Amino acid sequence: MFSPNFGTWVLMFLLVSSTFVHSSMSEIDAKKRYMREKVRKMFYHAYDNYMAHAFPHDELKPLSKTFTDSLSELGNLNLEHLSEHYNGSALTLIESLSSLVILGNNTEFERAVRWLSENLSFDVDVRTNLFECNIRVLGGLVSAHILATDSRKRLVQGTYRNELLILAEDLGRRFLPAFDTPTGLPYAWINLKYGVMENETTETSTSGSGSLILEMGALTRLTGDPRYESAALRALRKLWSMRSSLNLLGTTLDVSTGEWIEYSSGIGAGVDSFYEYLIKAHILFGKEELWRMFQSAYLAVQKYFRHGPWYHEADMRTGKATYWQLTSLQAFWPGVQVLIGDIAAANSSHREFVYVWEKFGVLPERYLLDHQMLHPTEKYYPLRPELAESTFYLYQATKDPWYIEVGKSMVDSLNLYAKVEGGFASIKDVTTMQLEDHQHSFFLAETCKYLYLLFDDSFLVDRNYVFTTEGHPLPVISAWHDRLPENYIPTNWTSIKSEKQAARRSSAMSMQVCPATTLNTGRSSQQVESACHIPDARSDHRCLTEDECGVDATTCRRRSCSMAGYCGLWLFI
Repeated sequence: MFSPNFGTWVLMFLLVSSTFVHSSMSEIDAKKRYMREKVRKMFYHAYDNYMAHAFPHDELKPLSKTFTDSLSELGNLNLEHLSEHYNGSALTLIESLSSLVILGNNTEFERAVRWLSENLSFDVDVRTNLFECNIRVLGGLVSAHILATDSRKRLVQGTYRNELLILAEDLGRRFLPAFDTPTGLPYAWINLKYGVMENETTETSTSGSGSLILEMGALTRLTGDPRYESAALRALRKLWSMRSSLNLLGTTLDVSTGEWIEYSSGIGAGVDSFYEYLIKAHILFGKEELWRMFQSAYLAVQKYFRHGPWYHEADMRTGKATYWQLTSLQAFWPGVQVLIGDIAAANSSHREFVYVWEKFGVLPERYLLDHQMLHPTEKYYPLRPELAESTFYLYQATKDPWYIEVGKSMVDSLNLYAKVEGGFASIKDVTTMQLEDHQHSFFLAETCKYLYLLFDDSFLVDRNYVFTTEGHPLPVISAWHDRLPENYIPTNWTSIKSEKQAARRSSAMSMQVCPATTLNTGRSSQQVESACHIPDARSDHRCLTEDECGVDATTCRRRSCSMAGYCGLWLFI
């Protein structure tokens, strides 16, 4: 028998619970508003000091309150007379354009657009890195042009006449000679005035030659000129054709011969944005070809690089581990995993990066996993954004307030260790917190942006964007899609494409749905626990043939049928 007061107690419990939840949400919202304003102050402290002491040069040196033109190597100019000939590319201003919009400062955005329209020129004798100039300058201009012309009317009507797009197309044309190689893989360096210089190095990286498709593809969509996307896509296809039988790629290669120079690679420097751009270009342009590349590449990464929550490096030919190290650039990977819905794996790796951040106060450039110690020469932290980026993505996916606390810890650390009178300085040694006289433009383009979006995502309301590897937003619109994948149609989120496909046991990734989604196959509902997981055919894991065994959720390795008739990872014990 229930007590006659049982209903009253239940009602009181529900009221108290509701009040507690409402109070907790109010506290979280208040904290987010407070942290948003702290990040806003960080951004303007860095931006205002750049404008005061470094503009129109590339980047700020916050300790000496001077400037550096870090993006460029001058061609035939005399360095002693640099200021007479070359005043920089206003790199940090270009990188800040979308951040100004996200922070709601349309007045400063308009002022910056006007200055660039009237003063920026790429007809200069400057040797620049193609990859860096693409993601920072071309990406910044293309993104800002889209923001200047969208329906939110950020600029005074009639004052903008596509000047940023005109600049972007001029820059894109200057990139094209870099792709004139026997392989179609671009040179790493290009002179903006004279093209590829005599005796230019033919060595480039996987990310340098395979991470151009977002910006150059967007330029093609905006101008109607197919040359930009065609050049980037040809390079990407060539690079993919050079993969090993394990679906792994190396780190550096020769653009003339198409031969690998460095066979060891991972998900960090030299390769990172290659993986990122495969999935993001698929989302932006709807190319199924890029999805198939990414699916194969992702499964290979999970199979050969992953060790628990960590990712080591391996030889592309054998899959054997080469270097057991964490690098700060690897922290982008959980954000990529969020895009395909592999939340459990993303969270697992992200927490390890957070652990290292908390151990040192910031994230060191390189940490030796096998020795549990810092790399002896790479102990610096140049204000990189990758951990903030993944934290933003994971909060968007889960709304877990723990990620808000992670963001708060990052903001507090940056203000404690990196903030100086003249801006934010890079940290030269994380053990002593000795500073270095450099404020990279990506601190404004990415680090501050992702932290701000973590606490205030109003910019994303009713809009879908893909963020480039430099944090520049590009809109996901159907007009840019070659063909919208069937599984992305809202009325068919969890349906398998055809009866023929339904007959095959598939993973969440092969069906392009989030792993946490319950898949209705028409006969039974199946819960998929990770992106690559394919369950065994029978719930008791009994088998007669290999075809009845699936793919392991943790390692992404194919399970095999033992002599005793059970599926398992028998070949890898």
